[in-house]
Amino acid sequence: MAVPGKKGSKQFSSSTTSMASDEDLQVYCQPCDEEGTRLPAHGFCTDCKEHLCKTCFAVHKKLKSTKHHTVLDASIMPKALQQPSTSIHTSQSDDLTTPCCKHPQEIIKFYCNDHKKLLCSVCVTLEHQGTICKVDYIPDISGNIIDSKEYQVILKALNSTFDHYQQTVKDVKEMTAKSNRSLKDALEDIKKFRKEINQRLDKLERHIVHLVKVTEQENNSNITSVETACEEITKPWKISSEKINQLNTSKQANALFMELKLAEKMMEDVEKTAPQLSTYDVKEHHFEANETILTKLKTERSLGTLTQKTLNKECQPVQIKSRQSSHEGEICVRTSKDQYSCYITGMILLTPDLLIITDYHNNAVKMVDTSSQSVSDQLQLDDKPWDITTVASTELAVTLPDIQTIQFISISSNTLKMRHTVKVGGKCYGISCYQGKLVVSFYNPAKLQILDMNGTILTTIDGKNIFKDPEYITCNRSSIYVSDWKMKTVTRLNWQGDVIGSYSGMSKSRGMSLSDDGTVFVCDNERNVIEEISEDCSTGKVVLENLNDPYTVCWCGETKKLYYSCNTVMKKMPTFYTFINCHKTYTKVLYER
Repeated sequence: MAVPGKKGSKQFSSSTTSMASDEDLQVYCQPCDEEGTRLPAHGFCTDCKEHLCKTCFAVHKKLKSTKHHTVLDASIMPKALQQPSTSIHTSQSDDLTTPCCKHPQEIIKFYCNDHKKLLCSVCVTLEHQGTICKVDYIPDISGNIIDSKEYQVILKALNSTFDHYQQTVKDVKEMTAKSNRSLKDALEDIKKFRKEINQRLDKLERHIVHLVKVTEQENNSNITSVETACEEITKPWKISSEKINQLNTSKQANALFMELKLAEKMMEDVEKTAPQLSTYDVKEHHFEANETILTKLKTERSLGTLTQKTLNKECQPVQIKSRQSSHEGEICVRTSKDQYSCYITGMILLTPDLLIITDYHNNAVKMVDTSSQSVSDQLQLDDKPWDITTVASTELAVTLPDIQTIQFISISSNTLKMRHTVKVGGKCYGISCYQGKLVVSFYNPAKLQILDMNGTILTTIDGKNIFKDPEYITCNRSSIYVSDWKMKTVTRLNWQGDVIGSYSGMSKSRGMSLSDDGTVFVCDNERNVIEEISEDCSTGKVVLENLNDPYTVCWCGETKKLYYSCNTVMKKMPTFYTFINCHKTYTKVLYER
């Protein structure tokens, strides 16, 4: 048995680990071992690939030639000595050739059990010290991995995942082909419908054209009748006129006297029939369009409706591990400037670390730093703010319903500043911005307006039979979503104002936010839940429940957190939690009433 500090036999200088006794399994300093002294290893140099005793470890870190080497302390150094070609790990360590993504010059050789990460020696030294993490040298733990249960489970999961997504691609191709065929059929139906409309209009046109032609024929017939009657009357006159001239020329007084008297008698007879000709009914005609048809065409916004039917197959996503919820901390949004309890009615994320909220009771807009979990700035307004939206990277717009105004706010050096205002025609509540256009909702009467940044009205959407109290709005490229707590609906419209979807599974729908994939998160403060509604508003599901009066909500796509305001119990400070479900993270921010 070798004694530390004493010269060992030559057979131990190779630092083998194949001996049977506990002492032989002890890791020793290799430089000292080669000099004939056996001392316990205190660390390991990844560059020299040698274990070092306490003295060599200290010297190694001071020498000019080795002070830049990466050394591992006893808690994370390899538990087996580096072997010559006959080592049991040789065949396994030779394949450690994968470079580290953070340190490309280093090879991955270690595994952190706490963080489930593959590491190089630099990663271990800088980020996963042995006092914090349990790190293993890969050749020390990989001996039984070949054909292991872990290998079989993971390979099976990988194959199952691959098959799942291959099938998904196949299903999507089939559904897309079916969808395209249905669109082709829809185009044929549109043409058929248009043809039916044309045929009906053609029939109406033929009818009125026929009336025109009949009237024209009657007019022409009357002309012929008048011409014939006049010709019959004037023909004797012409003969008498010629005879009177002839008798006058020939100086035949007796005959001329008689002819004149006959002509006079003939004119008396004509005077009796002349009134019949003068009262002949001839009319001028003008076309008056059927305004009902024209008005209907003007008011109709579409030739028809393109209805949709979901073709998605119901399939469960592949899950290897279940996800758990976790609590993250608390944020206090009450400040020394506040005179009343906080009432958060609107919120928007400027960046993942910067949340902007409207405090209705305190006439304030507040900037919340989600990293430090504190209010970093507060701007007092002229009246109570309701909803808020971003209009540029450093500019916001806030609705002030009681004074019928939109207040623009800028952000500079993490400070909120009031800019210009825009007066609107009504009590404005919900507001959302997309590509330079503001969409604003109003009460009494219920309506939506699309405005430019100067407040010019581009479109007005009458809310009659659609809305009662459209309190919140959110929009994207293709859709405008409106939350109406009295109608108990979330309504989807296109930018022309046509209703293209509606979800009625709410009790009191309040604030909304769009996620990355187009789904809508909505607060229901009567059922005390937050629902996730599909993009087409056909389906919805509860993602957070048992809340206290949730009111407004905001989704962060980068951090996968869902912030929302709700009433606190016992006037506790506002707080937020994280809840993981369906591979999404939801976070809440409570407000104080």
